[in-house]
Amino acid sequence: MENIFRLVDNQDFFNRSRCVLINGPIIVGAGPSGLATAACLKEQGVPFLVLERANCIASLWQKRTYDRLKLHLPKQFCQLPKVPFPEEFPEYPTKKQFIQYLEDYATRFEIKPQFNECVQTARYDETSGFWRVKTVSTATGSGRVEVEYICRWLIVATGENAECVIPEIDGLGEFAGEVVHACEYKSGEKYRGKKVLVVGCGNSGMELSLDLCNHNALPSVVVRSSVHILPREIFGKSTFELAVLLMAWLPLWLADKLMLFLSWLVLGSIEKYGIKRPSVGPLQLKNTEGKTPVLDIGALEKIKSGDITVVPGIKRFTRNQVELVNGETLDIDSVILATGYRSNVPSWLQEGEFFSKNGFPKASFPQGWKGNAGLYAVGFARRGLSGASSDAMKIAQDIGKVWKQETRQQKKRTIACHRRCISQF
Repeated sequence: MENIFRLVDNQDFFNRSRCVLINGPIIVGAGPSGLATAACLKEQGVPFLVLERANCIASLWQKRTYDRLKLHLPKQFCQLPKVPFPEEFPEYPTKKQFIQYLEDYATRFEIKPQFNECVQTARYDETSGFWRVKTVSTATGSGRVEVEYICRWLIVATGENAECVIPEIDGLGEFAGEVVHACEYKSGEKYRGKKVLVVGCGNSGMELSLDLCNHNALPSVVVRSSVHILPREIFGKSTFELAVLLMAWLPLWLADKLMLFLSWLVLGSIEKYGIKRPSVGPLQLKNTEGKTPVLDIGALEKIKSGDITVVPGIKRFTRNQVELVNGETLDIDSVILATGYRSNVPSWLQEGEFFSKNGFPKASFPQGWKGNAGLYAVGFARRGLSGASSDAMKIAQDIGKVWKQETRQQKKRTIACHRRCISQF
């Protein structure tokens, strides 16, 4: 209580339009990571508040993904804590099925985020020992409503993919055709018969190229640097599941050798199609740099048939063309930037010890979930939904242990005080 009085005494406390004390942690972000953490805290009996800048849960999935999207990994590796996917769901659930799973998950654990609240700043107040989280309402027609939340624990669950990455490419602003980021792409239907340049050859870039091809567009995909392409399944077995099994029994370098050999048996050589593999194996590259290999679901076959054209890096754009680094030029109608996403944590979290400038925890997996002064991170381990679930359970157990201990002590003090009062009569 003394710390609260110190906080109130702070002069700029009274300059805010509204101030709210939260009895428990604040979770920033209502995506899968935030929902998983909230559910685990609920199981521990710890109250919490979830802040979300959008007007729905899992806004990345609901608003910034293409229609044909499915989970890249089998569903058993993507489920959140306590609740498996329904048995009737396929091994690779669709976007619609995954969103339904998340909505049912939130309902089951009575998770009710505070929507349309964008965190502007969050900083730790050493005088009071509390986090001060300032938000502004993003709801249309509500005016600018500012709120400052005070909490003991702050859980960052905004994830690896909070903001789109828009590359700076010479002449892109002068290009006369449509330029969109992959987050705006829904279907290849509107691109029928058009020449489309897809910039980026990760999972999104390859899948968008395949979708464009299936809608009779004419896609070219930019493969600027080396990339690992693996089949989604190897002889009927999930490639991811096989990789997990190999890493459990073999050294990483040997697991990589076997994965590449098995991929060659299924896919054949890919270098003759303009795709060069990195010198570092796919599993080691994922572990050291967080770069996910492409899990092919049909794009490579379209590349082999010539329906998808592989082109090298871009030198510059002109009004109706793109000039490549090899001197060739292409006539194009549209550009889709499948250039990925980044963390936005540095833009609002005023903290320099736990998070690095790129918005990820400085400590590598599995230590990157807990910082100092009640700061936590979930979903930044570059290990997908299974990594986020692992983080969520650790965080809830860590906070729950303190919460239960202090709650028991408070009850004991209350009972003792009550007995003293009775004895006076």
